[in-house]
Amino acid sequence: MRLFAAVRPPHDALDHLEAALTAVGRLETGPAVPGGLRWTVRENWHVTLAFYGEVPDGAVGELADRLAEHVAGRRAPQVDLRGAGVFSGRTLWVGVGGDVTGLVELCRAAREAGAEVLGRAEERERVRPHLTVGRQLPDPRARRRTSRPRGHAHDVAHALAVYCGPRWTAHEVLLVRSEPGRGAGGGPLYTDLARIAVDPDGPGVPG
Repeated sequence: MRLFAAVRPPHDALDHLEAALTAVGRLETGPAVPGGLRWTVRENWHVTLAFYGEVPDGAVGELADRLAEHVAGRRAPQVDLRGAGVFSGRTLWVGVGGDVTGLVELCRAAREAGAEVLGRAEERERVRPHLTVGRQLPDPRARRRTSRPRGHAHDVAHALAVYCGPRWTAHEVLLVRSEPGRGAGGGPLYTDLARIAVDPDGPGVPG
């Protein structure tokens, strides 16, 4: 099965973000148009710590246990959703502020757990935690346009450049199953397989 580790912002942080996205043109209903954005659904909003890819069913329990071992001793970081940008010209993301170093330590812990259990790890370390909110759709008419369509990823990112949501504590690491195409609107269906508490008063681990 296809797995990843993540933290999920609390409802008040998601409410705040949703209001901000609506203010800059997020469409709640209706299909995306060519050259526009396909918004991710709120129920899937999360900050990925590590992506494990396909994991044998028999290794899931061991991965959850090893993830818990690596998370132990880390302090739960206090963070907020802040700013925005675009990866590779198409992925619209909202960034993270606050104790980013602490969140990166959780990314490292999740990555190391996967490497030990699966014998492989992501090629790149996640040093810029973020939450994906939309993806730019290709536009076959782009060469004939004189301007970008309303709701273009770069325009939305610019509008959200000074965005800052409420502070929250990443008190839980999730091991999540992803089933592409089985969720709302043809997106992925995410199922939490394990919840691992992070100590808000822990000593932390030097980066």
